[in-house]
Amino acid sequence: MSVTCVLELEYPDEARARAVHGALAPDNAPYVTARVEGSRVIAEATAENPMSLLHTIEDYLACLAVAEKAVDAAGR
Repeated sequence: MSVTCVLELEYPDEARARAVHGALAPDNAPYVTARVEGSRVIAEATAENPMSLLHTIEDYLACLAVAEKAVDAAGR
């Protein structure tokens, strides 16, 4: 059995979405696959059980918060 979660993150513009996606990309594999579609980052995580998925999503969201702050600080 596996479980999957898809996060759709909306940003004001494609440039910010790409910047956040780029900041997260090195930490994603093999746990999260992500792509940019316009001004959205679409991230998908799959795990063998709900608790593993929860840990993956918690880690992704923590990294996301740091990436967004870094992008904001860089003036993008």
